[in-house]
Amino acid sequence: MSNLSRRKFIIAAGTTAAGTLLAHGCSSGSNNTSSSPSPSGSSASPTPAVNISPGDAPEVTTAKLGFIALTDSAPLIIAQEKGLFAKYGMKDVQVTKQASWPVTRDNLELGSDKGGIDGAHILSPMPYQMTLGTITKGNQPVPMNIVARLNTNGQAISLSKKYLDLKVGTDSAPLKAALANQKIAITFPGGTHDLWMRYWLAAGGIDPNTDVSVIPVPPPQMVANMKSGSMEAFCVGEPWPAQLVTQKVGYTALVTGELWKDHPEKALTLRADWVEKNPKAAKAITMAVLEAQQWCDKPENKDEMCNIISQDKWLKVPVADIIGRAKGQIDYGTGRVEAASPLLMKFWADNASYPYKSHDAWFITENIRWGYMPATTDIKATVDKVNREDIWKAAATAIGVPAAQIPATTSRGVETFFDGVKFDPEKPEEYLKGLVIKKA
Repeated sequence: MSNLSRRKFIIAAGTTAAGTLLAHGCSSGSNNTSSSPSPSGSSASPTPAVNISPGDAPEVTTAKLGFIALTDSAPLIIAQEKGLFAKYGMKDVQVTKQASWPVTRDNLELGSDKGGIDGAHILSPMPYQMTLGTITKGNQPVPMNIVARLNTNGQAISLSKKYLDLKVGTDSAPLKAALANQKIAITFPGGTHDLWMRYWLAAGGIDPNTDVSVIPVPPPQMVANMKSGSMEAFCVGEPWPAQLVTQKVGYTALVTGELWKDHPEKALTLRADWVEKNPKAAKAITMAVLEAQQWCDKPENKDEMCNIISQDKWLKVPVADIIGRAKGQIDYGTGRVEAASPLLMKFWADNASYPYKSHDAWFITENIRWGYMPATTDIKATVDKVNREDIWKAAATAIGVPAAQIPATTSRGVETFFDGVKFDPEKPEEYLKGLVIKKA
């Protein structure tokens, strides 16, 4: 099985340049990121620093972290704005906006020493793709570590308003004829949005490899491309699905929590060599982000969170496009309105922050399913190499998270999807064998 090489991805992205689609070329880091101002320049109240013993002091006080303009980047933004990085000794952290997931990948490959970044808010499968070298320059492995999950839920599959009459929800089957050979957008091959879209299509009997054309588009460009008619459907995180509804360009067919309740989404990743060199700094960054996740999940903080992340230096999106769904108020644009959906984006509740190894096993298995990773990939060994839930636990303990909120096992157990299919993380090969539509 051939891996998705970096060259092939760039070529594939380039072929979608018609209309307003953007090609995802390589970046030099400094030309594709914008640095955030220091917390002292924010309207948010900085958090006082804690006393850190010399033995626990971070090896460095600086790190460069990337983010994409999505609501689920909020923990990094809030950690910066509230002075939480500084609170734990990382007073010189920079949080920089990335233009797309390929740019994030490129800058992680470079590392901060070469003008890139040390870590990022990222699609959970990408650290595995980079570690295996399936999406890196020359297919050279760039080992990464996942130190936290940033959120669960909070994504959606959206359709152009021309398909409203089909009343499509979790069952994609009515779209088979309507979407034949049409462009369907995701954010990165093998990333979470690609996997949600492919799972949904395949469950309805639509083969994403042959029946439609799946193309990559940066999250902030999704609505504009739907508006121009460059594509018929997309899967992306908030606030872009809500903005599509607000602008009456399309509608939400389903939120991804309807496919898999409380599914894992983004992760906080750091270069493995940076973690090895700076283990105390890695723990300090994780501590700050975990505290930010706790803050973000409190109902009384939702308004402030949305006002902060909506700013031009962060998401550059009207607060009205963010706040409703952040509170679980989902207008699907079809007449269906959920006033308090249990499938809202979670940052901390129900162990949303803990990076379950069982979830990463599913991400790798699905990448194998669609031909993005070799069928010979040792799933368990790869997860054990990348997933640093030990750092998460150490950070959680250090900030006083009650033992009852720290998972005792790295597996959430057997997962059941909307179509009744089950994934046993101990038997991924059985899951693969049972799937009808697949490339592997």
